[in-house]
Amino acid sequence: MKWLRQKGRKPGTLMNYIVVAKFLHEIGPALALGGPAVDPWHGMSARKAAKYEVTHDLSTPTIAPKVWFPLVRAAWIYVHTFAPDVLRAMTRYQQLRAIARTSTDRSGEADEVLDAWLADPGNRIPLHDPAHSGSSLGKKHEGVNWNLLALFMGFSSSKGSGLFTAALPSGMRRREKVRAALDAGHPTTSGLIHDLVEVTRADGSVGPWHPGLDPRALTRMLVRLRDAAFCLVAALSMMRDSEIHEIRRGSVVQHYNAPAIKSHLDKGRAGRPGKHWWIIEPAAEAITLAEIVSVHDERVFSPMKRPESTEVVHGDQMIDAFINEVNSGRAWSGLDEIPEGRVRPHMFRHTMAMLTDQFPGSEIALGIQLKHVAARALANRTTQSYAAADTQWAELLETALEATRFRRFKDLYGQYKDGKPIGYGAGAERVKEVFDDIIATVKANGGDARVEDDLLRKARITIRFGMLNNCLFDEANPQGAVCRENTVIPEGHTGPLDWRCRPDRCHNSMIGVEHVPIYDSHKRTQLKLLETRRLPAARKAVIHREVERADAVLAQVMEENT
Repeated sequence: MKWLRQKGRKPGTLMNYIVVAKFLHEIGPALALGGPAVDPWHGMSARKAAKYEVTHDLSTPTIAPKVWFPLVRAAWIYVHTFAPDVLRAMTRYQQLRAIARTSTDRSGEADEVLDAWLADPGNRIPLHDPAHSGSSLGKKHEGVNWNLLALFMGFSSSKGSGLFTAALPSGMRRREKVRAALDAGHPTTSGLIHDLVEVTRADGSVGPWHPGLDPRALTRMLVRLRDAAFCLVAALSMMRDSEIHEIRRGSVVQHYNAPAIKSHLDKGRAGRPGKHWWIIEPAAEAITLAEIVSVHDERVFSPMKRPESTEVVHGDQMIDAFINEVNSGRAWSGLDEIPEGRVRPHMFRHTMAMLTDQFPGSEIALGIQLKHVAARALANRTTQSYAAADTQWAELLETALEATRFRRFKDLYGQYKDGKPIGYGAGAERVKEVFDDIIATVKANGGDARVEDDLLRKARITIRFGMLNNCLFDEANPQGAVCRENTVIPEGHTGPLDWRCRPDRCHNSMIGVEHVPIYDSHKRTQLKLLETRRLPAARKAVIHREVERADAVLAQVMEENT
């Protein structure tokens, strides 16, 4: 047991081992070879022996930031940038095999076909990757890829294996023709296609992202595309591992006018109604790609070599395989290294839930803004404890969030300088006063854009940008915030209480130009609802209250414009 503790086994896992050991000791007399002679924990419960303490904290860890960013970025690049090359290679391979012949009609025809093929400079001679290693074929991987060349000429693998065999004089003669063509400068390729996407690598060099997609490499890359798609869906959808595995062909649908994944499993309980997971376009693209490369009639994430198999490919195996692929191919792909760290499907779910709850304004990777993911993913059902803050992310994302706030604050300043409206209400007036002071200071001192940036950073104002308004709550002076009136402030909470926000009457509220259409639409929607016949009195009262609040906000806009 001490050894297991040193290996990092958690008390909950150790408790299960102890339960089994105790049980085997109890039923020892009934076992053919007997059980443990003694119970090392006699008179002690398994929980106490394992030093297991009950806690309501979520045991699932988050993925470390140093792993998350390069992993999600790599998965997206494989799905969005590299996949088209792999799919083109797959299509060409299928076309070549479909028209390949298994025999020749007459003697000498193969030589005539080879001569005609070599006479066209548009036909590229396929070469093996000279840096290939780790194969049992050894040096056979150097030089011309004879099997692929035969396929390019229109012969199947069964015929092509003898077309260039070194054991026959005819095969050696054809090899010499090909080598002579190479010496004469005939164009070459390293795979089924030659115009792969070019990338900039860490050393500054520019070149194709892969050494060559020959049939062997193509088979491997199709599997890795499936793995990349799995990683991206797990990261961006908050779906459970089992729910991702239950995704069927045609599952990407429109649900309430938004892209969604249709799943048929709810945490292992089959027979329940199918449910939908709202997603963003990158996740939908990943599902579509996985559907293309899948060989199973129904399932999207399935074994690639066994179309009829009902077994499941373990998510952790797909993740580990993809990470290994990225790290081993960095010299060509130019992707960042993914550091060592435990990554499992359920950890994606926890990490994204935490990010969307704690840092809704930040960027998670590759230009995907978290607010776009949150608008979809948080509409799905998640475990509330998954959204708890995580210390290893806090410092990193708080810095990113502050940078995002400053950029938006700077954009507001630019709009105000250009004479454009920036907002309405008491909060907007406070922002305008700050901007006026900055403009006056810059003008008086003959400052430039750098001085403006410094003054904006030092401005004694706090602003939180929101979907329905912008909040200027000042923690140093919280008095007057409507959201904190007549309520109990949760222990340890700082800042405004978002769920009690009243943009219609709080002096900290700033109604942005982008918010006005939302309130106008909300008012018209509520007025439309009032036309419904036989509405209960309580329902009418609620609707009237919503109309009054929307009117109060819009009145601030009207007052400013008049």
